[in-house]
Amino acid sequence: MSEQSNESRKVAGATYTRAGSEYFEKRTLKRSAGVWGLWGLAVAAVISGDFSGWNFGIDFAGFGGMLIAFAILVLMYYGMIFAIGEMAAMMPHTGGAYSFARSAMGPWGGLVTGAAETIEYVATTAVIVYFSASYANGITSELLGLELPGWAWYLILYIVFIALNSAGAAISFRFAIVVSIISIGIILVFSAMAIFSGAFSWDALWDIAPDPGQTEFLPHGVLPILFALPFAMWFFLGIEELPLAAEESHNPTRDIPKAGFWARGTLIVTGLLVLFLNTGVIGAEATGTAGEPLLDGFRAIVGDQLAAVLALFALIGLLASLQGIMFAYGRNMYSLSRAGYYPRFLSLTGKRQTPWVALVVGAAIGFVALIVLDVLAAVDAEGAGSVAGAIVLNIAVWGAVLAYGLQLVSFMILRKKYPNVDRPYRSPWGIPGAAVALVIAALIFVGFLLNPTFGPAIVAIAIVYVVILLGFGLFFRHRLVLSPEEEYAISGGTHGDPQAEGYDAMEGEVFDDSGR
Repeated sequence: MSEQSNESRKVAGATYTRAGSEYFEKRTLKRSAGVWGLWGLAVAAVISGDFSGWNFGIDFAGFGGMLIAFAILVLMYYGMIFAIGEMAAMMPHTGGAYSFARSAMGPWGGLVTGAAETIEYVATTAVIVYFSASYANGITSELLGLELPGWAWYLILYIVFIALNSAGAAISFRFAIVVSIISIGIILVFSAMAIFSGAFSWDALWDIAPDPGQTEFLPHGVLPILFALPFAMWFFLGIEELPLAAEESHNPTRDIPKAGFWARGTLIVTGLLVLFLNTGVIGAEATGTAGEPLLDGFRAIVGDQLAAVLALFALIGLLASLQGIMFAYGRNMYSLSRAGYYPRFLSLTGKRQTPWVALVVGAAIGFVALIVLDVLAAVDAEGAGSVAGAIVLNIAVWGAVLAYGLQLVSFMILRKKYPNVDRPYRSPWGIPGAAVALVIAALIFVGFLLNPTFGPAIVAIAIVYVVILLGFGLFFRHRLVLSPEEEYAISGGTHGDPQAEGYDAMEGEVFDDSGR
């Protein structure tokens, strides 16, 4: 350490300023979640992926290619969630991916990783709001004769779910459990109807005409499996958010790994049910281009007369994920701003001890992005406007892939860097499992680069990163705060649980006490 003063200290190329207990008193969270609340949060964040989005992978690779992509992603998520569970138990504070990377790779590594999660969660929320608005408008126009413009639905959905997430963590976790159970119930009802109605056909899985020299199982060959991987991620995207609830969990070192295990199993089962039965009801060719695959599956079984009611079912799944992912970006932005990487005011919590400022700002960014999409669709319907929604979805997935890779690298570094740090939970797959998951994440990354469809998403993310990195390098790097994530990194893992040790436990060690 160097450049010590009463109020600032330079560490690892960044300058830390004294915060004091009053700073953290305005940024407190409340422990409200047990293992089932965390399970509900993880499932809720992901479950909309069973309703739509995943199916476009079949268009690229056929049913066989999508099935292989699904299996590859299951392997990746097992290796990654085991690794994340170990790191979350080591570091029971809200930072999640940013926290892991900060301890492993320093402030710049923490920022790059945390920003990837910010992009992932804010973009995913916008995608879900986009689809939810379409479903909601279809329901109200059919049942009530009421149609609203897209921007009005965006505003309504953001306001309602900001209010829900700001009402208190206990309410958020209870809501997550309820909507997760309802969404799973909808998928189970569909599965039973598909099987017992006779609508499911095994032959329908292979109805895409193969290219010359190819087979029905892989109608377009092997390479398109790479292009299907990002869409297979949609079955699981968001489950990695659990560490962000660490400071709101009663026992994060025990419950986060356990909740991750049960949520992962739940999502594998629901994903396989939808992949097989939805495709087998409407056919692989139709599934690959369907905007509402599960809804189309219901229609194929019971007809169009119940379309509005069926759309309501699909909307419930989307709203479940809207709740879960909004929770995620709120905590991600909260932790980065609490440490000073983002503007500090974003981490204010208020009387209900929820990061309401971060929730509002993240929603504002998403709302503006959706308005831009609508403008593109209006002025260039055949060009950028026609793929505007897909661009935002790809931004979310690309941000997730980057965050995954950096977290896996962090895990392997921390195993070597902090070999003797307390690990209440250890990944049963260890470094080999993380290495396999990292290779798969790298393959998905390569798939993005090779597919020109994803080009606009990569350009958009590059622009966002330039802005974030410039802001950090020129300004925020000199105004960091000893948040729990930073204390853990600077202390080499000796400061772990902030709510047991105090949120300003290290200020006396880092700063000159004469400054108090």
